[in-house]
Amino acid sequence: MNDDPDKPKPAKLGRRMPGTPTTSTRAVLLDALGTLVELEPPWVHLAPQLEMEPADVAPAVRAEMDFYKEHAHEGRDEESLAALRKRCADILSWELDREVSVETMLAAIRFRAFDDARPTLDSLRKSGMRLICVSNWDASLPEVLVRCGLGDALDGIVTSAKSGHKKPDPAIFLAALELAGCGTDEAIHVGDTVAEDIAGAAAAGIRALHLDRSGGGDISSLSEVAGAVSGG
Repeated sequence: MNDDPDKPKPAKLGRRMPGTPTTSTRAVLLDALGTLVELEPPWVHLAPQLEMEPADVAPAVRAEMDFYKEHAHEGRDEESLAALRKRCADILSWELDREVSVETMLAAIRFRAFDDARPTLDSLRKSGMRLICVSNWDASLPEVLVRCGLGDALDGIVTSAKSGHKKPDPAIFLAALELAGCGTDEAIHVGDTVAEDIAGAAAAGIRALHLDRSGGGDISSLSEVAGAVSGG
């Protein structure tokens, strides 16, 4: 039983469902990976460089990715980012029992924007929304978004590396609100992970939409965000 009316109920995580009027919304916060951009399987690109089969490289890449996810916030600037990347390359080298340079590793890491990302951002901006990307990422995220063709479609970017806080910590969301210049009741967050995006936004007092492109979430495409924001 939820005796505190201000405490979000676990089942809904405090989020307002699509279709609820949100006429006061002034800003849309959006996750990066899995929401705006996707990662091409790095082992597909790395394997030919090492003259190996992708299936043999994949476990090592996944180990490196797990490490990066836990330490991405440590890449705060050029120097610390270089150190983080060296550690990631070392993990690949250890797992594959052969030398993998930072340059070789980075060449295999390729992102691309989802097809619905740019049209949705453009539509939301035309409606007057402030658009802020909120992500557990290192300091290179702005460059990644530019390469994916989304950099100029956003009004700001808040990373765990720059803010010093990782989702689901409410602090990273509050930093995004400050950048957007609005309060918790004037924003909505869109993300693809329940544990980081939905729970984190709820903890910060921000409405959230769970994006599940395979179905089962609040929305299955970014094209549905505008309707949810307007209450349509």
